[in-house]
Order: sequence, then structure tokens, then C-alpha cells
Amino acid sequence: MNGDPEYAQEFVEVDGGRLGVQVYPEPAGAPGAPVVVIWPAMGVRARYYRPFAAALRAAGLAVVVADLRGTGASTPAPSRADRHGYAELADDVGAVLAALKPRLDGRTRLLLGHSLGGQAALLHLALHGSDEVDGLALVAVGIPYWRSYPGRRGLGVLPYTQAIAATAALLGVWPGWGFGGRQARGVIRDWAHTARTGRFPRLDGTDTEAAVRAVRTPVLAVSVDDDQFTPHETMDHLCAKLAGAPVTRERYTVAQAGTTLDHFTWVRVSVPLARRIADFVGDLPPR
Repeated sequence: MNGDPEYAQEFVEVDGGRLGVQVYPEPAGAPGAPVVVIWPAMGVRARYYRPFAAALRAAGLAVVVADLRGTGASTPAPSRADRHGYAELADDVGAVLAALKPRLDGRTRLLLGHSLGGQAALLHLALHGSDEVDGLALVAVGIPYWRSYPGRRGLGVLPYTQAIAATAALLGVWPGWGFGGRQARGVIRDWAHTARTGRFPRLDGTDTEAAVRAVRTPVLAVSVDDDQFTPHETMDHLCAKLAGAPVTRERYTVAQAGTTLDHFTWVRVSVPLARRIADFVGDLPPR
């Protein structure tokens, strides 16, 4: 697509299913380049990030993109029998990192999450520790807390998110009607909890809010202009939880991109953002 490099499709076995993992060729230059492992937004396939992967590789970074559970090449598709939620998404991040370990040893590792993928990456660090990674980049990620939306937008966010959760609970699965693709009801339940309360739910008996406050991994947090789902204020709400981490808070603007932006289209015009991420990785302490 548009001259972007092809990737090797691999799989990681988890809970009777498998996660699709796209491994891109090493970037040109010295061997042992830092590795970025990308986790997509809800319902977005890993292959959507091919332009972003190309930009990151051009900036000197190795790239891996994983499909979220039940999306893209990851199987099985969500059904009434599927009860996974945020806890399992966080576990999946660890499973992919473990599978990649032989290729990651001795190299700087960055988790990069978009939207739901950013929440999963952060929760992995909070629940399972940060020994496997050196930094976390959050792009267009936020807690969709209805009170954090500017103006009167939040008055629509609350009933919208809770209606989706009620539908998923009633049907046993979210069919993807106009939002987020087909999703397990547990994912929708946990997502709707953050929208209603502004807090992560307890996961496996753990106070997740306290665990997030204890994260020490350096974070680059980038919100995107004209993001219809996670505007700048929702990223600010998330960053306020990272009391123990060094956070670099930035915005990716229309002026930087040279064109219009939203929650998804930044991926297609991400060259300036990829360079900024490469600079952030270069400033991380060596492993």
C-alpha cells in the first residue's frame, strides 16, 4: 500500500485463541535499533497502521504491531461466550512481549498505544511491572470521562457510552453498531466504567488506580487536534493519574501535520509525530 514495507505475519497463542502480530523489516542503519510495539484502537486492525510503521522505520525505529484480541488477525472473534475485559487485554501485552523477547534482548523497547491500545499498554505496566519496557507512548489516548469533555459534549458522552454498555450486556456481545467494531461485553463494560466514573475498574482484585499511580516508566503523552473521541482534555485527565511517572505532555497539531486531523487520520500523516517519538526514544536511559 503506497509503497509501505510489507510485514511478516506471526501469531502468539493466548487462552485458546491467538493474537496476530505484524513484524516489520528492520530499519536501515545500525543493527539493534530500538523497537516500538504498537497497540491499536478499539476495533482498528493492525494493518491500518502501515503508514505510521513506515514513518517510524524511516525515523530509525523497528516496528511491531499487534492486533487486539478479537480484532483483525487475532482470533476468535468476540461472541456471547467471550467474557474478556481490560485485565485480559493487559495480559495480552505481556504475552506478546514474552514472545518477542529473543528479538528484544539488549534493545530499547517502547510500548505505543492508540486509544484503547494505550489503556491496555498502561494497564500492563501498572499490573505486571515495567521491566520489559523502557518507555510508553500514548497517542490519542484518554479516559473518556464524560465530565472531562469540553463544553456540553459530555452531556452526550454519558448516555451514549452507557447505552452501548447496556446493549452489550443485553446481547452478550457488542455487535459494533456504528462504534468500535465487534467487542466482548467485558471490554465494553470496563470502557463504559471509565466513561461513567473517570476511573479504571478494579481488575483481578487490584486497585488499578493505585497501580497506575505507581508506574515509573517514562511516558510521552500526545493528544491530537480535533480528536472527536479523546480530545485533549481526556488525555489531561489520564496524565493526572500518572503521579509517579515522568510525563512529557504534547499535542500533535494541524499545523505540524499540514492537514486536518482526527482520532484516526493522524495515522496517515504521522511523519512529524514519528520523528518526535524517535527523539523521545533516543532520550530514554540505555538498557
